[in-house]
Amino acid sequence: MVNFKDIPPEMLIKELSSRLSKEIEEPKWAKEVKTGQHKERGPNDVNWYYMRVASVLRKVAVNSPIGIEKLASEYGGKVDRGSKAHHAGKGSRKILRNALQDLEKLGYVLKNKKGRTLSSAGAKLLNSAAVNAAGQLKESVPSIEKYL
Repeated sequence: MVNFKDIPPEMLIKELSSRLSKEIEEPKWAKEVKTGQHKERGPNDVNWYYMRVASVLRKVAVNSPIGIEKLASEYGGKVDRGSKAHHAGKGSRKILRNALQDLEKLGYVLKNKKGRTLSSAGAKLLNSAAVNAAGQLKESVPSIEKYL
């Protein structure tokens, strides 16, 4: 049986984002925002919001329980301050809050006192996406079949 931890994150997130794009509606403001204070421009990818929601779901599964501040620091980067020293900048907490609220509405994430945790429906979605991603991985790299 293939687990979501056995699949490379890029493949899993791509598979999850295609599934979540059918269930979640992108917010109106998503085309005009930056993804953090350390960025100068917004994302170029049209489906960036669904990729971020899928990535948040995976991070909640791996680092459960996790809160918004910890997620914001995980999606952060260094702030370019010119000739001054670089400092760490956090990712956008509005995007993360909205993504987690969408995942809670779908029943994939549960909210408790210590942070967000993965629900059984979320684990089922992750593992079924992992099975599909494993099939694609076996087609592209046949030698990996003995490890999955």
